[in-house]
Amino acid sequence: MANIKSAKKRITVIENKTAQNKRVRDHLKEALKNYDLALESGNLEDAEQKLRIAEKKLMKAATKNVIHKNAASRRVSGLYKRLNKAKAE
Repeated sequence: MANIKSAKKRITVIENKTAQNKRVRDHLKEALKNYDLALESGNLEDAEQKLRIAEKKLMKAATKNVIHKNAASRRVSGLYKRLNKAKAE
């Protein structure tokens, strides 16, 4: 445990930021899971709506530095590829 007052403050700040990042990651995972389920069920209209939501969550996480912006872009690209492949079939 920290003895210095500023170090104690930093511990609480880190705990708060960790909780915020966890919330953002959980919402992101939920959005991606909803997209996967919509795509697997074959409902492409619903999948497109879920894709927009997932893309928004990914970019928001990248903006908040929860994930790297290139990783967010890469994941969005993969989601679109999967949707386009499902549409082609």
